[in-house]
Amino acid sequence: MKITILDKNPEEEDEIIVKCSSLDENIVRLLNTMKTEKGKMIFYREEKIYPLEEKDILYFESVENRVFAYTNDGVFESKDKLYMLEESLSKTDFMRANKSTILNLNKVESLSPAFGSRFEAVLENGCKIIISRMYVSELKKMLGLE
Repeated sequence: MKITILDKNPEEEDEIIVKCSSLDENIVRLLNTMKTEKGKMIFYREEKIYPLEEKDILYFESVENRVFAYTNDGVFESKDKLYMLEESLSKTDFMRANKSTILNLNKVESLSPAFGSRFEAVLENGCKIIISRMYVSELKKMLGLE
């Protein structure tokens, strides 16, 4: 892969051009990351609104029909359902870990096999998330292990 960086005139807008024979999954993921990097998601806590960047979210969890985003700064509530978040984050480094959790793979510090063909992910804040066997193959695919 060749990367070229060119200077631009001050009046020109920043531009990224991708030349490829086909858009593979890695290129699509990279493009989506760049597009959403400036975008923020809206969350709520104690009747206040918090715009958060996706990259700051460790994981999402559904508890009693409510969805929460966990960050190093605390827990925030989302008005979206878990399946809606999963859909909107499908081309990013987020993945469904189990029935009630979506995990940010960029926040995983380590992975280890767990009982019953499952995996345990330890996040950068020390939190442990179980990846059910139903999603282990997706995990391996996203990590390039398959």
